[in-house]
Amino acid sequence: MTESNGMTRTMSGPATLETDIPQINPWVIALTVTLATFMVVLDSSIANVALMHIAGTLGASPEESTWIVTSYLVASAVVLPMSGWLSNLIGRKRFYMICVAIFTISSFLCALAPSLPMLIVFRIMQGAGGGGLQPTEQAILADTFDAKRRGMAFAMYGVAVLVAPAIGPMLGGWITDNYSWHWIFLINVPVGILSLVLVQRIVHDPAYLRNLRKSNFKIDYMGISLIVIGVGFLQYVLDKGQENDWFSSKAIVASLVIAIIALVALVARELTHENPIMDLSLLRLRNFATAVIFGFILGMVLNGTTVLIPQFLQGFLGYNAQLAGMAQTPGAIVLLFMMPVGAVLASKFDPRIVIASGFAIMSLGLFHVTSLHYGVSFNTMVNYRIFQIIGIPLIFIPISTLNYVGVPREKFNQVSGISNFIRNLGGAIGISLLNSFIARQNQTHRTALTAHTNHANPFFERQLQGMTQHYLAMGFGPTESSHRALAQLSGQVDLQANVLSFANAFWVLGFVVLCMVPLPFLMRRPSPEEAKATAVAH
Repeated sequence: MTESNGMTRTMSGPATLETDIPQINPWVIALTVTLATFMVVLDSSIANVALMHIAGTLGASPEESTWIVTSYLVASAVVLPMSGWLSNLIGRKRFYMICVAIFTISSFLCALAPSLPMLIVFRIMQGAGGGGLQPTEQAILADTFDAKRRGMAFAMYGVAVLVAPAIGPMLGGWITDNYSWHWIFLINVPVGILSLVLVQRIVHDPAYLRNLRKSNFKIDYMGISLIVIGVGFLQYVLDKGQENDWFSSKAIVASLVIAIIALVALVARELTHENPIMDLSLLRLRNFATAVIFGFILGMVLNGTTVLIPQFLQGFLGYNAQLAGMAQTPGAIVLLFMMPVGAVLASKFDPRIVIASGFAIMSLGLFHVTSLHYGVSFNTMVNYRIFQIIGIPLIFIPISTLNYVGVPREKFNQVSGISNFIRNLGGAIGISLLNSFIARQNQTHRTALTAHTNHANPFFERQLQGMTQHYLAMGFGPTESSHRALAQLSGQVDLQANVLSFANAFWVLGFVVLCMVPLPFLMRRPSPEEAKATAVAH
């Protein structure tokens, strides 16, 4: 069957089911491809709480152990933008199974790693395998479901992408405390094997992709090299910038220059190459370009807050890893129930209104967190998290569905790859900028608070005298009591400065999200005919 004949049959209606869509319940396909993606997203956060244990076992320093996380993120970020092109080159099902196999095998090798360098090598392999799964799953879902049911399908996908990072710290802490860090990686092995078996039996490439593979592809080695260099050096800048005081470090400046040159050259090449790795011409579509911007902001806020809240709970309230994860778990459960609600609303109402409502709710939730203080209760932190993310399904699902409106089916893989790449890039940039912002705000607030800690301040004087008397009553001498009282007050100043810094970070996030509220109306609402056409072919 020629491609043109396939297109004719697709547009006719019933023939589509025979040629393009497998005779399998689409929800079984959705559950199958979501299985591996859940484990991949979970793995991006589950190892964070075990870094100290891993470092101790392998004889590494805490600073060196962070490469266990960053190596995974870099490898994943490099593969993400290439996933759509690779799917078209070797076949989407084959590419998906290769990614699952690489992820599964490397997970097993991570658990057996005898040294930190070997573990980092295996984590790079794991990230490379995991990086191709998310966008490929999205493209499979977009092809498997028609426009009417696509929102609910992406709701299932959203559960994996949004819930997994929330439960990762709690699960990782529980496994590490009760077993060993090796099991953080070993639990991926049976899931990966099951995923391979199910995908082989259930998932099939549609006819248009099989025809596309028959065309001649010219491998863009230069494009691949530019992605690896640009993304790799950019990730290094984001990971190490604050630690090395940003532009005070020659290594950071050099890495940033290399990243900018490589990424600019990549854009220029991809816009002119016959078979681009990333089809950036898709950004000319107003809906897709707007959805990409929203995805960037969503990645920045979601990943940023997922890091900020555990950091605050563990660093300043004394929570252990498992308890900090438990503070976020109720939010994940709420997301689980809100995903279908978001899908229904996106199908019943104007998706632009749904997206604007989601941004408004998220903004209010972020502003609500600014009232946090030292001594905030566990239940209050749970409520903060729930209110903060309850609007995410109203944004995530309409964006995921609008991504494909007006896009030819043969470009679905490209849409998924670019969307996930931009969202992950937003997450990396958001985490880096927020950490830098908090560090600098902490210095500013400490300076301001210290200016009031002098003997001319009656409140400070009363506090100092009271603490000094307390230590005198405990049997310390006058000089040591005074020193201990001053040290305790200094600690309180540091704590207050940190709390104010975190509150300011949520103010900034809330303001950024609030600015997004009117922007959905820049998008063009698809007509019923366009939505129907998107469900079949273009």
